[in-house]
Amino acid sequence: MKTLLPIIKPEELTWLNQDDEIVIIDASAGSKARYDEQHLAGALFADVNEDLANIGDFAIGGRHPLPTPEQFSSVLKKLGITAHSHVIVYDDKNGGNAAARLWWMLKAIGHEKVQVIDGGFQAAVKAGFPTTDKVEIPKSVAPYAVKTWSLPLSDINEVEKVAKTDDYMVIDVRDANRFAGLTETIDLIAGHIPGAANIPYTENLDASGAFLSPEILKEKYEEALAHVKPENVIVHCGSGITACHTLLAMDYAGLRIPKLYVGSWSEWSRNNKEMILAG
Repeated sequence: MKTLLPIIKPEELTWLNQDDEIVIIDASAGSKARYDEQHLAGALFADVNEDLANIGDFAIGGRHPLPTPEQFSSVLKKLGITAHSHVIVYDDKNGGNAAARLWWMLKAIGHEKVQVIDGGFQAAVKAGFPTTDKVEIPKSVAPYAVKTWSLPLSDINEVEKVAKTDDYMVIDVRDANRFAGLTETIDLIAGHIPGAANIPYTENLDASGAFLSPEILKEKYEEALAHVKPENVIVHCGSGITACHTLLAMDYAGLRIPKLYVGSWSEWSRNNKEMILAG
C-alpha cells in the first residue's frame, strides 16, 4: 500500500472514492455552531475538549491532556472509524486548531490512513467541495482497539531536566508575543520555559494559509535542529494542540516526528517552575 502524505490538497478531495472507508472529521475547536450551520458534506464533528482530551486539573497535564487509550477507543467508535478507515481531518484554522491533534492521536495508535486538509475548511469550500447543514450519522462499527500512544511523548520532569542543555531543543510554537510574555489571553501567567526556542507554528504556512512545501519545511527544520539529535527534540505550545501542527509539518517534510509535551505552558505555568517573564 502506498504511504499517504499527511497533508491532502483540497483539490484532491473531489478525486476521492467516496466509499464506506472514507471518514471526514471536522475538528474545529469551539466552532460547533459553525459546524451545525455549515460543514463539509459527510463530515462528523470531533470536540477538542470532549473527544480529544481528558480535562481535569490543569496543573496535571495542562488544559488538554490526552484521553486514555480506552476513552479514545470509544471516541473512534462514536465517529465510525475503524482500523481500515481513510480519515480526512480539517478545522477552520489551517490545521492548527485541532485537526493536527487528531492526526497525531491517530498516528500515535498506529493508524496510517489519516490526512489533514491543507488550508482547512475555507480552502475546501473554495475548491468546490460541497457543504451542508445536514445532521450526519456515523457508520455503526465495532470497537477500535487502542492499547497505547506509540509516538514519543515528553513530560514536565523531562522538560525541566533538559530544556537548558545543549543536547536537547525544546520548541515553543506559540506566537512571539505570548512566548515573550507580552500577552497571554488563555493561561494565568505570560512567559515561556527557560531554554525553549520560539518557532511559531504559523511559520509552517504560506501567505494563503497553506502549508509550505515539504522541501522548504525540511530545509527550515534541518537548519533549526542541526545541533541536536532528532530524538532530543521536544515540541510544545499552550496546551498540546497547536504543537501538533509543527509535528504534522515535520512529518510532511519527511522528518522524524519529535516528542510532544502535551502539558505545555498551561501545565508548566501552574507548577511553580522557573519561568522567563516579560522584562
